[in-house]
Amino acid sequence: MVNKKTLILVCFVCLCLFLSCGRKKDAARYDDPGKPAYGDMLITGSIGEPSNLIPMLSNDSSSHEIASYVYNGLVKYDKDLNIVGDLAESWEVSKDNLSITFKLRKGVKWQDGKPFTAHDVMYTYQVTIDPRTPTPYSGDFKLVRKAEVLDDHTFRVAYDKPFAPALISWSASIMPRHLLEGKDISMSPLKRKPVGTGPYIFTEWVPGDRVILTANPDYFEGRPYIGRYMMKIIPDTATMFLELKNNSIDLMGLTPLQYVKQTDYPAFKREFNRFKYLAFAYTYIGYNLRHDFFRDRRVRQAMAHAINKQEIIDGILLGQGIEATGPFKPDMWAYDGNVKRYEYSPEKALALLKEAGFERDADGTLRKGGRPFEFTILVNQGNVVRIQSAELIQRRLSAIGITMKIRVLEWATLINDFIDKRSFEAVLLGWTVPNDPDLFDIWHSSKQGPKELNFIGFENREADELLIKARHTLDRAERKKYLDRLQEVLAEEQPYTFLFVPYSTVALHKRFKAVESAPAGIMYNFIKWYVPENQMRYGSNAAVSP
Repeated sequence: MVNKKTLILVCFVCLCLFLSCGRKKDAARYDDPGKPAYGDMLITGSIGEPSNLIPMLSNDSSSHEIASYVYNGLVKYDKDLNIVGDLAESWEVSKDNLSITFKLRKGVKWQDGKPFTAHDVMYTYQVTIDPRTPTPYSGDFKLVRKAEVLDDHTFRVAYDKPFAPALISWSASIMPRHLLEGKDISMSPLKRKPVGTGPYIFTEWVPGDRVILTANPDYFEGRPYIGRYMMKIIPDTATMFLELKNNSIDLMGLTPLQYVKQTDYPAFKREFNRFKYLAFAYTYIGYNLRHDFFRDRRVRQAMAHAINKQEIIDGILLGQGIEATGPFKPDMWAYDGNVKRYEYSPEKALALLKEAGFERDADGTLRKGGRPFEFTILVNQGNVVRIQSAELIQRRLSAIGITMKIRVLEWATLINDFIDKRSFEAVLLGWTVPNDPDLFDIWHSSKQGPKELNFIGFENREADELLIKARHTLDRAERKKYLDRLQEVLAEEQPYTFLFVPYSTVALHKRFKAVESAPAGIMYNFIKWYVPENQMRYGSNAAVSP
């Protein structure tokens, strides 16, 4: 006779086996490509909340990610980083390379039903160059000598001299004239409730929690298969990873530890695909060049020698990155691999600091004029790699007598209250690297105004000249000469300590099909992704607004 305890134990084991077999069987069906169907929802995790859904007013990646699904530009990059049409179906560049005539798609509508026309393009151009518009992206459009609407579906721009990034500059999001003209764009409700022409329609923004978009059934390239897109705000990557494994989210960028150690096992791989490619980004320490210490180039060079980049790559990135020597990643044509490098050398760091007037006192603290060398570095909350990198850098600097304090801030607070207000001594951040190597907005001395991107205050006459020459040179070989010299200047000046180029390491649930890695990443064809009907988690009703 079986006693009650044994019966309970047997039942429990059977239940576990049943659930385990069920999970394996359920996961196995994700290997079936099935047939495209409309519905389901993609939920992504983001450590940062968007700040502003009008793209020209925002400079954070979360805002631009959401906006990229709501708005379109005239052109865009394809999977292989070739420029192709978006709202423009074609274009013609004049023989002298001084004008571009865009033929716009007909029948395109704004998401409120109004027709899209060339007048919307003209409005976007005019509001971008308006000095009252607080945008960091006006530089490219200010080079336009003349813009004109030839008819509702033809738009022409002319330049005084050839401009290398001219065509791709028109990938900027086009804004709805009928909702914005005659109003202060910085006060527009579109900041939180955008209306675009894109594949997804804004549905909901719950501050601190989520942003939801719904598939646009009238999108000019065809209705997206995935019915809804949700960005879920999760400021901590460990929590985000738990939500991924618990199927509360479908897509996230993995930390190096998560990619190398915590996802490399069969059960995870049955449910998720992993992708890895060199990111269009680099991580750096940026110095406020108005600071008494950091305005001295020798101090910045000393900092570069005092930081062990390879230690960060090996110990924190677990090999999932490569050393950064400047603002380009090594697989870009503009990259110069021969610039001055700063090997890890505390001795060279101390020698440079001595030249700059610093002396070590009896307890090893570096001082100049009696003032200790100490500063605070700002890092954004939730980015484990940056926080751990800061902690390792802190130890290395302490070893030579520099006190570096670390302050971790929520993303929007960091941008709005510290970066935008130039209220910092040093920051540990990252930049996305565009495919066209125009660095004017980040490095030119004229780009230090409110909300602009040269927030560290870098000023160098030769760099300014090189930036201008490079953007007005169409021949790639000649343009590269200017860009190579620019990288040499930046390597010598060290306005940033360029740390590393990370690999993008991404996990995505296997029920999503038509996903492939390409030079442009994996999201370039998101509107073509689909989930077979028998694999949907949220059903076909996900295509309907809540």
